[in-house]
Amino acid sequence: MDIPHFPESNHPLIKGLFHNSDADLLTLFQRSPEEGKYFTAIFCRYSPIVYTLIRHSARSPVQADYLFALTWRHIYYELGGLDLRNSPDPSASSFQNWLINMTAVCINQAELPPVESIHYSLQASPPPLWCYIEQALEQLPPILRLMVLMSQTFHWSETRIAAYLQAEGEAISPAAVKIKLVQGYHLLENALPDDIRAIYLPDDKSLRSEDSQEMDRASGVIPIL
Repeated sequence: MDIPHFPESNHPLIKGLFHNSDADLLTLFQRSPEEGKYFTAIFCRYSPIVYTLIRHSARSPVQADYLFALTWRHIYYELGGLDLRNSPDPSASSFQNWLINMTAVCINQAELPPVESIHYSLQASPPPLWCYIEQALEQLPPILRLMVLMSQTFHWSETRIAAYLQAEGEAISPAAVKIKLVQGYHLLENALPDDIRAIYLPDDKSLRSEDSQEMDRASGVIPIL
């Protein structure tokens, strides 16, 4: 299995952080949660190491990509409280060692589903984009979040979504569901950090297109795990 290439590493926002130390990137990430470039820079710097460790434990490239994404999701949520200066474990005294240890934990604890059950695309949803989309989804009103997930994760039609919601006591038509979905994608994009949109959703790939085109493009970046 070849180590995947991530084109975001060549983005000016990421290349501008090339000379920052690990400690600098970690501090900037923790102090500026509204910016996504610092985590993305960490990801680009260490994705080859993490993927190399993972590919030897996965039976197929599909499972390797899936576990790779799960591992970086775990790393993302652990980074917020990471303080290597007060680590009781000497082996975790460097950022690289800490990342290797986190990867090992994820490999050892992972219960990977069969290949045919995995619908995740590493190319469509690189781990940094997935992490920030997941964070943005949490900011949507519950009904909109549910509709977006039904549409993109389960590929339900507007009619099926409306029927489900009606059964739950919501008086809503398929046409209204379609309007709400477009509204949900607008809110979802607006909830993403500006730099994440600049890196992963340039103008020609924006979620802000019309009606069905907007939904089709959103399906390429909303992760399915």
